[in-house]
Amino acid sequence: MTSREALKTAASSRILLTDGAFGTEIQNYKLDEAAYAGALGLGHDQKGNNDLLALTRPDVVDAITRAYLAAGSDIVSTNTFSANRISQADYGAEDLVRDINIASARIARTAADEAAKDGRPRFVAGAIGPTNKTLSLSPDVNDPGYREIDFDYLKGVYREQIDALLEGGVDFILIETVFDTLNAKAGIMAVLEAQQDLGRDVPMMLSMTLTDLSGRNLSGHTVEAFWHAVRHARPVTIGLNCSFGAEQLRPHVRTLSQIADTLIMVYPNAGLPNDLGAYDELPEETAALVKDWALDGQVNILGGCCGSTPAHIEAIAKAVEGLPARQPKAPPVATRLAGLEPMILAA
Repeated sequence: MTSREALKTAASSRILLTDGAFGTEIQNYKLDEAAYAGALGLGHDQKGNNDLLALTRPDVVDAITRAYLAAGSDIVSTNTFSANRISQADYGAEDLVRDINIASARIARTAADEAAKDGRPRFVAGAIGPTNKTLSLSPDVNDPGYREIDFDYLKGVYREQIDALLEGGVDFILIETVFDTLNAKAGIMAVLEAQQDLGRDVPMMLSMTLTDLSGRNLSGHTVEAFWHAVRHARPVTIGLNCSFGAEQLRPHVRTLSQIADTLIMVYPNAGLPNDLGAYDELPEETAALVKDWALDGQVNILGGCCGSTPAHIEAIAKAVEGLPARQPKAPPVATRLAGLEPMILAA
């Protein structure tokens, strides 16, 4: 059974759980520069380079991953949100991209496989963040046509990360926190090219982030527009993450659940940050809010983003236990015809 089939089978009978935040959990360790940099001698300050910890403090990444699995996560993500050549250039660590992704994937894979010895499958999602570049918007207000990078360059950046994550053993490629739909398309194309080269299915998860309460991302796409822009890629999940707290995401989750013919995965922030940038929403509060989505049959997979903890995941797991899984809409007839869309894209 492929990873795509296994996830759909698991999600057919119950609501699954993904994990929560890594960044805010890592902050709790209060690591200093020496802990981040280790013995790598990169010549740049590394404090805050959370992805690098897969090489310098793998025990921290492993402990957080296992805490989420113990809390009930069926899916754990790799700690690789910024483990790409563009983001790592800020730390002078771009030549370590492959090593970081392989190491992080292996940490998650080992922990997930050990947890699965209880007979319940666990999955690993290779997390890919949006980078700090945008293909749709100019960073220069005086030159609207200017772009710092182009589509092919970003596709190559994503491909490097994707290849390493797959080598490390991930089940899915998770393109998350999509603020620019064109950036996501570069990631999708990189996945499809990797899939073609490997000669096997590489399931992808896509997760959009909203930048205003009207329900649009930074490149101006609504939830509906985003879905129709990416559905040709046959993502195994589509959803929303980060953005705001669960309360503010309510109408947008409902909209997406009504139109998507695949699994819905939503992992919101633990409320909105306070004046100090911290998240105060208690696990029980988050769990009560996302339970409403489950009761309305709108979600298949739930988790948390910024500010969420293993306690949030445990509370969500308890809140949705026994509730029926959402049944995805049947795809349009045109989508079902011989699976032509992926073939066209790969051509």
